[in-house]
Amino acid sequence: MTTLKKKPWNRVDQPVYSMASAAGGRVNMNICSYVTPVSMKPKRYVVAIYKNTLTLELVQQNPEFVLQFLDQKHSNLVNRFGKKSGKKADKLKRLQKELDFLGEFPYLKAALAIVHLKVIQWLDGGDHWCVLCDVVTSKNLNEGTPLTLSYLKEKKIILS
Repeated sequence: MTTLKKKPWNRVDQPVYSMASAAGGRVNMNICSYVTPVSMKPKRYVVAIYKNTLTLELVQQNPEFVLQFLDQKHSNLVNRFGKKSGKKADKLKRLQKELDFLGEFPYLKAALAIVHLKVIQWLDGGDHWCVLCDVVTSKNLNEGTPLTLSYLKEKKIILS
């Protein structure tokens, strides 16, 4: 497909992340691609969280979460984290050996990096809530190739 046939917002490739949220003894991971660093000093991100999700409920209860930078080898988790509701399925059930924890937040040991974020402001973004977050801590974990929307489309994990 030529780039002129794509919607403007689909012309530039986007990284694919996972969020790990936790509150009240419940944890969840989801897929998110609407993530943007917006400030260097202080370091801040804006992350969009789908409405009517367990992730949103958990972040509303505990306004902190861990953003995981995914590797291409995590493409097999997109259906589990992104196409299933944490309200109906335990997304982490079979991943216990692949997880570590930053406080109460689980994260994938094989992630490229993690960033612990704290929400400082909410903005209604339509079908998502956009949260402006301060970086609490960050850590590079592994070398690898970042997971992107183009890679997921190429592997037919998501539609164009």
